[in-house]
Amino acid sequence: MSDNLRPISITLVAEPKQVKRFTLTQWRIAEITLGDQGDNVLNLQLSMTERAAYRFNLTSTTPRLFVRAGFTGQTPKPDAISASQDVAAGWMDGEQQVLEAPMPMAIQVWLESYLARHGEAPLEMRKKKRKGAGRAKDTPSKEQP
Repeated sequence: MSDNLRPISITLVAEPKQVKRFTLTQWRIAEITLGDQGDNVLNLQLSMTERAAYRFNLTSTTPRLFVRAGFTGQTPKPDAISASQDVAAGWMDGEQQVLEAPMPMAIQVWLESYLARHGEAPLEMRKKKRKGAGRAKDTPSKEQP
């Protein structure tokens, strides 16, 4: 097993929701477990470029996993999983339905150890608008007698 890839089993359930006179089916993740024993098995692969997003997720009050489950309005067919909120936002921009669930503690520990091994993402510094901007001007200092 590589240090950046884990199989995750996901169980989905449908829940009927009453909205005025209409009944809608809303899907949610009922269970997430490590291993490849469930109905829907996806590989959670960590990426060096997403380290800042992983840290942001881990420091939230409830770390989450995000599952891409096909197009909005269709019966969900899970096909990808991520621990990055940025990746999940990209999926939603593409009209994909994204289900989320609390991240199990075992995955949090694995993610934390991944960040410890590979280091935190470097901080992004703002770029200067023009050369020399933001630097103090050289002013002649007054000589003390």
